[in-house]
Amino acid sequence: MNHFITLKDIPTTELRKIIIDAKKRKDKRKKFNTLEVDKDKPLKGKLLIQMFEKSSLRTRLSFYLAIKQLGGGTITLRANELHLGKGGESLADTARILSTYGDGFMLRTDSDKKIEEFSKYSTIPVINGLSPSSHPTQVLSDIFTVEEIKKKPISKLNICWIGDSNNVLNSLIAASVKFSFKLSIGCPKNYQPKKFILNWVRKNKGKINIYNEAKKAAKNADVIFSDKVISLNDKINKANKIKDFKNFQVNSKIMSFAKKDVTFLHCLPRGTEVSSEVFLGKNSKVWLQALNRVHVQKSILLYCFGKLRK
Repeated sequence: MNHFITLKDIPTTELRKIIIDAKKRKDKRKKFNTLEVDKDKPLKGKLLIQMFEKSSLRTRLSFYLAIKQLGGGTITLRANELHLGKGGESLADTARILSTYGDGFMLRTDSDKKIEEFSKYSTIPVINGLSPSSHPTQVLSDIFTVEEIKKKPISKLNICWIGDSNNVLNSLIAASVKFSFKLSIGCPKNYQPKKFILNWVRKNKGKINIYNEAKKAAKNADVIFSDKVISLNDKINKANKIKDFKNFQVNSKIMSFAKKDVTFLHCLPRGTEVSSEVFLGKNSKVWLQALNRVHVQKSILLYCFGKLRK
C-alpha cells in the first residue's frame, strides 16, 4: 500500500505511472457514463472511507465516482460524526478503527498534523484530499490536463501562477521540481511562498521565478493558473487582502502577455481573481480540468492500493 499525502514524498517515476495509467483508462472509456464500471474491476470489493472537515464539491464527487468506476464502494463520514481526538478517543485509535472497517481513507482536513497522525497509525492507504499545506490530488490531475491539452510533456512548457501562495501553489511548486518545468509566480510581495518552500526548491534545483507584477509572470506563458484569493477559512482582513490583489486579476490584458494559445486553468470555486471574460472564454479549460479529477483519482487509488498497472 502507498499513502498519497504530498507530491514531495512520491517518486517522479510513480507520479508519471499514475498519469500514464489515467490516460489509458480515460481513452478506453468512449463516453464518461458516470457509474459504468471499468471492465477489469480492479478494486472490486474495496471500500474507500471519505471524511471532510472542509467544504468540498469536486474532490468529494470525483473520488466517489473514481472508486465506483473501479468496482469498489465508498462511504462519506462527517467530521462531527467521529471523535477525531475529542470525546476520549485518540486520533491513533480512530485510525486503527478505520483501518479495520475500510480499505482506504481519504481525508480533507483543516490540520496537517491530523493527516500525519492518521498516516502514522493507519494500516490502510491515507489520501490527502486537501490540507492547509497542500492539495496533491488536484495538482497531479492538473498536470494530466495540461499535457492532454498541449500534447507534450509539461517539462517543455512555461507554467504561470497568478494569485495567493496557498496549498494549491505549494503542490504546484512541488510538481515543478518533480516534473522539471519552469514556473513563474505572480503575487504581491507580502504574499510570496514561504522561505522554507523556496529553500527546498533551491536544494532540489527547481526552476522558479517570482514576480510582483502579474504581466511579468504571464509573459510567454503556455498555461496560466489561478485560484480564489479569499478562501473560506482565511483568518485575515479580507478587504485589505482584496485590495492587495487588485492588480493581479487574470483578465484579457494579462492574458495578452502570454502565448496566443495560452490555456487558463482554475481549480474552483472562483472569485474576482479572474474576469468572467477569461474564465468563460475560449482559452479556459476549467470544465475539462474538473472532469479529469475523476480519471486521475482512479489511478491515484490504484497506486495507493498497490494495483497500478506496470
